This record gives sequence, structure tokens and C-alpha cells, in this order.
Amino acid sequence: MDISCIILAAGDGKRMRSSLPKVLHSICGTTMLSSVLNTAEKLIPNKIIVVAGRHMDLIKKSVQAKDVLFAMQKEPKGTGHAVQCAEPELKGFKGTIVVLNGDSPLVRPETIRKFLRLHESKKNSVSVLSFIAEDPAAYGRVVRNISGEVTAIVEDKNADKAEKKIDEVNSGVYAISYDVLYLLDEIRMNKTKREYYLTDIISLSIKKGLKTSAFCIGREDEFMGVNTKEEFYRASHMMRESIIKKWSKKGINFINTDSVFIGPEVSLGLGTTIYPNVYIEGKTRIGRGATIYPNVRISNCIIGRNVIIKDSTVIEDSIIKDGASIGPFAHIRPGTEVGSGARIGNFVELKKAFIGDKTKASHLSYIGDAKIGKDVNIGAGTITCNYDGEKKHITMIGDGVFVGSDTQFIAPVKVGKGAYIGAGSTITGDVPAGALALSRVRQKNLLGWAKNKQRARSKEQRARKGKEKKIT
Repeated sequence: MDISCIILAAGDGKRMRSSLPKVLHSICGTTMLSSVLNTAEKLIPNKIIVVAGRHMDLIKKSVQAKDVLFAMQKEPKGTGHAVQCAEPELKGFKGTIVVLNGDSPLVRPETIRKFLRLHESKKNSVSVLSFIAEDPAAYGRVVRNISGEVTAIVEDKNADKAEKKIDEVNSGVYAISYDVLYLLDEIRMNKTKREYYLTDIISLSIKKGLKTSAFCIGREDEFMGVNTKEEFYRASHMMRESIIKKWSKKGINFINTDSVFIGPEVSLGLGTTIYPNVYIEGKTRIGRGATIYPNVRISNCIIGRNVIIKDSTVIEDSIIKDGASIGPFAHIRPGTEVGSGARIGNFVELKKAFIGDKTKASHLSYIGDAKIGKDVNIGAGTITCNYDGEKKHITMIGDGVFVGSDTQFIAPVKVGKGAYIGAGSTITGDVPAGALALSRVRQKNLLGWAKNKQRARSKEQRARKGKEKKIT
């Protein structure tokens, strides 16, 4: 089946009481819109079209996928009008249009796939996905005739007493054949809200004698819309629990599930152990047998097998290869790659640094814009001085180099394979392979200096007291 997805994301979200567009509020480390886009992408559609309003620029910036199209809804005239705004982007498409809502982040791709299979098997022109609501208030009611066939969707504000008792409600997800999009032009403005309701396409389709169905296959918790802060917190809690439950079934060991936050696009390897207060976000991939200790945040990273991430470490947009150990209290900034078996210890900061296999930087160092070889020892207090006030420069250190403590590399500089750098050195030039580089002032011991200093201090104090007596 050829499908295209339209995602409605033009709402301001006034009830959220936030300057940020509703769909850009983050749940489990990703925006609500991104969660819906992720669902849409898994349907493998021909096109994805996001309909946005006055916050179009912010919404465009938030979307990472390059193949997403955008349609502007200049005035908030309702869901029917929003789909109309997307029509120009559907030019040449012949298939089924799936309408999703940008403020329904819990919807699952498997549910939409099932819905589309039913739509196709019935050869429908229009279908709507429905569910049974525990509290149907505020939802559009799905009205059926005696035979059980759908006849209309009636919004809560327009429902009569009998219709308000109906607990089958509209999820906001539709499947519409491309050849009946003309029905959008026939939707009349609702007199109460002065909007064009997409729900009216159901009754219009039936009046035209087109095959139309409501498939009650959804769950309320999956299709809840987020309109208020309370609903936002509830959706966040539900998504977090759902993700933890999924990974628990797949062999992930959680020490305490109540305080772990994992994004919906994260992948975790079998046998990984995750301690409390851990945040794993974005498109992070973690290999088998990793151990993530407390108070760690990992965002958009690739973490290899049997990696250990120790307490209070932050890793962003980086690659950590098999068997490496990071932390505690380490900061791995974007663009870094840490080799297999490497050791990055406490209070070490890396930025755009390539760290070779089995290299060690155990404590209190900054390595930025650097290429470090294999089996290198980085002593405590080492700094790559990469910025001259105008440009960033690279430090290159070959395999097997030993760097003594409190060393500064004034980049650009190259250190050859197997060289030694004496502790306390400031390296301003290249170091040949196998050489020892020293940059220290020769030590002088001034005998008796401390005693002489004490005598001078005592003499000064006696002189000061003498002056004070004369004044009095």
C-alpha cells in the first residue's frame, strides 16, 4: 500500500501555558513531534508532511529528517483546514493519506499498521481509528447505527445527551484515499468554534455512498492527546514506564526502574546493567554487557560492548568502543571517539578528541582537538592548549607515548611514536619519535633562604612597632 502521512502540528497549545509550541515539549528526551515522526517513518511512507502554524520556523529547526515536507496553516481554522493546507504537497501522490496528531506522542506504529490493514481489506475510502474511553468527555463521539456501522463523529461540545453517553471516541487518526480528498472542500465551518472539523469527513463520505468505517482497535493510554501540563506529565510517565518495560523484557538489568529515563529511539544491548538516575537520550546505541553507573547522562552516542560508564559522567555525540571505561566525573563532549580498552578517568574532559586503543587519561586532564595514538599514558593535569584566541589547533600524539603530569601542549604540535614528555613541561614544538622532551627551568636551592626571610620579617615588625610608639 502506498501511503503518505500528514502530521497536524499547528496548535499553539495555550493550555500548556508555555512560550514553546506544544509539539516541541520533550518527553523522555525527545519532542512530542519527534515521537510522532518516528512512528510515521516506521510506516515507510512515500511522503511525510508536517502542518505547522505561526511557529513554523521553530518546528522546522527541530526536525532532523531531511525528507520531511512542511505546509503552512496561516490561520487556525481547524483540523479539516489543516489537512487542506497539506494538499499541495500531495501533488502526484496516489494512495492512502494517514492523518496523525503531533500532540499524541504515545501512538505506536504497530497499531497504525493494523489500522491500515483493516482499511485496505475493507477497500474503504475513509476510515477512522477509535477506542473506548474511560472518561469520554472532551473527545469526539463515534456514532453508530443499529447495524453497528459508523454514521458520524460528533464533537463533545455539539453532542446531545444520548451522544454524550457514548464511550467509543475518535483517536484523531484517519486513513483517506487520495481520490476522495475533494470531500475536504465540502466540510462546512462549525458555527460554535468557527473551524472546519476533519471529523465531518466521516458523515460526508457516508452521504456520498463511499465505504467508510470506524475501527475500534486503539487504547486510551496510547491515543491520549496532550493539551495541558497535567496531561504532559501523565504522558511522560506512561512513555517512560512503557520503554522500561520493553527493555526489561529484552534482558536489560535495571537496579531501580523508578529513576531511569530512556528515550524512545535508544537501543540497548542484552545484559546491560543500568543504575539509578541515568538519562539515555536521542539515538544512543549501547552494546551488550555495558554497565552504566548512577547519575550518568548519555545523548546521541554509540557505546560498545562491555563498556563501563562510572558515576556522574556526561557523554554527548561521541563513540565509546568495546571494553572502554569512562569516569567517574568525566565529560565527553561532542565529536570524541574513545578506543577499545581505553581508560578515561575522573575529572577528565575530552572534546573532538580521538583516543587510541588502551590509552589512559586517568585524572584531571583536558584533551581537546587532539589525535592520541594507542597505548598512550596521559599524566594528571595534562592540557592540550588548542585555542589561540582566533582558531582551534590540533595536537597529535603517536602510539606508546608517555606524557608526564602537568604537561601543556601548545597546539599545533606533533609528538612522535614512543616519545617521553617530562612532567611539568610546556611543549611548544614537535617531539621526534623516541625522544625525551623536557621544558623546565633548572632547579636552584638557596641555602638558608627561609631563615633569612624570617629575620627580615622580624626586623620589619620591630620597626613598625617603634613607629607606633612614637605616634602615641
